[in-house]
Amino acid sequence: MPTVRYSIFPNAEPWRGDHCLDVHTAGAADLPTGARLLPPCSPTKIVCVGRNYSEHAKELGNAVPTEPLIFLKPTTSLIAHGDAIVYPSLSQRVDFEGELGVVIAKRARHVKATAAWDYIRGFTCVNDVTARDLQKKDGQWTRGKGFDTFCAAGPYLVGRDEVDFSALRIQTLLDGEMKQDGSVQDMIFPLDAIIEFVSAFMTLEAGDLIATGTPPGVGPMQPGSRVTVRIDGVGVLENPVIAG
Repeated sequence: MPTVRYSIFPNAEPWRGDHCLDVHTAGAADLPTGARLLPPCSPTKIVCVGRNYSEHAKELGNAVPTEPLIFLKPTTSLIAHGDAIVYPSLSQRVDFEGELGVVIAKRARHVKATAAWDYIRGFTCVNDVTARDLQKKDGQWTRGKGFDTFCAAGPYLVGRDEVDFSALRIQTLLDGEMKQDGSVQDMIFPLDAIIEFVSAFMTLEAGDLIATGTPPGVGPMQPGSRVTVRIDGVGVLENPVIAG
């Protein structure tokens, strides 16, 4: 059954952790009236895979990587379904990037690919929002990827055994117009390879979120836009964009 996390405080921070007494988990259909929907996991870190679809790498003029290209987003970038993505005044080009999110089930260290699926709790939708101009300007991606509100996730967490993984497609719509439509089968590095690679140098904790890369079709959004990331069988994540 898909699950949601929520707070009984309507103004709770979206990155509020499971240790907080006001944070609860429920079935997706059982969100109490007036509750504040939270992202579907409470990660210690958000691990992202860059350029994991060859056509996306090419559309930005980048070489296809020969091993997973890993970067981190801060947990303070998290927002939930329905929350606003804030377009920062420091950037002139902010892009959407629809992705499949993987939530880790238990501590993972030096995990072999053959055992990787045992460490997956489930899946969710992610929008890896990116200030493209700052990403290119800085050379490294911390600022361009790390603004508050730049990691939308949700609305649900769907268990790994509740979906037909091979059939999943990541679709992103901007104001109702389809911009991205890619199969998880097109990932350069599959989930087991990603978990093996990351856990070789970094301990993954229960609840950590991995954003597995975006298919081609990324593009700019503006204040007033509405971005929808849809993965049939996983959920529909929708967020408005407002000026910062």
